[in-house]
Amino acid sequence: MPRILLVDDDAELLAMLGEYLAPEGFAVETAADGEAGVERALRGDVDLVVLDVMLPRLSGLEALARLRRASAVPVLMLTAKGDDVDRIVGLELGADDYLPKPFNPRELVARLRALLRRSRAPAAGAAELRAGDATVRPAERTATWRGAPLELTSTEYNLLEALVRNAGRVLSKAELSEQVLGRAMTRYDRGIDMHVSNLRRKLGTLADGRSPIQTVRGTGYQFVSA
Repeated sequence: MPRILLVDDDAELLAMLGEYLAPEGFAVETAADGEAGVERALRGDVDLVVLDVMLPRLSGLEALARLRRASAVPVLMLTAKGDDVDRIVGLELGADDYLPKPFNPRELVARLRALLRRSRAPAAGAAELRAGDATVRPAERTATWRGAPLELTSTEYNLLEALVRNAGRVLSKAELSEQVLGRAMTRYDRGIDMHVSNLRRKLGTLADGRSPIQTVRGTGYQFVSA
C-alpha cells in the first residue's frame, strides 16, 4: 500500500482527502506545517509527498528545497489556481508535478497513481542504455553523465530515460508528457519545459558548448550525442 504524506494547514481538507484516499488503496499521513512535513518526509518510508505552497512555519517552496537537498521522493505541489509563479518555481526546485486548487479528488488520485507508477516502473528493454556521454540503467533507475552519477528526481530520471531511449529522434512535448508525467498535456502546460531545463543544468554541455537536449522549435526535444 503506497504511503502518501499530505502537507497542508487546512484541517478540513486533510480530513476529506484522508477519507477519500484510504478506500483508493493509499496509506495516508498528514502534517500541518512545512517543518513537520519535511521532518516526516525525510524519515525515508514515504512513497510520495503532496505539498501545499502556502504553509505556516516553512513555506511549501522552502520545504521542497530542503527535501530536494536530501531526497528524491516524488513531490506533487498544490498551487493556487492561476498562480504561474509558484508553479514554475516549484518545478524549478524539483517538484515532479503540480495541481491547482481547488481540484477534483479524482484528479489527485490519477496524478498520484501516475507518479507512483513511473517512480516504480519496472525495467524495460536493455539493461543499459547509452547515448553519447549519458548512461541509463532502467533496472536500477540510475544514470551517469561522463561516468559520474547523476542526482535526479524520479521525473528527471524518467525524462532522461525517454530521451536516451529515443536518442536522435524528436519527441513531442505531448509524447513526453504521456511518457514522463503519465498524463495528457494541457493548454499552457510548461511542466515538461521546466523538467527539461532542470535536467539540462545537471547534464552540462557537449564539447561544442551545446546542450545534449536540443529544442526542435514547434515540435519538442531531441537528445543528441555530438
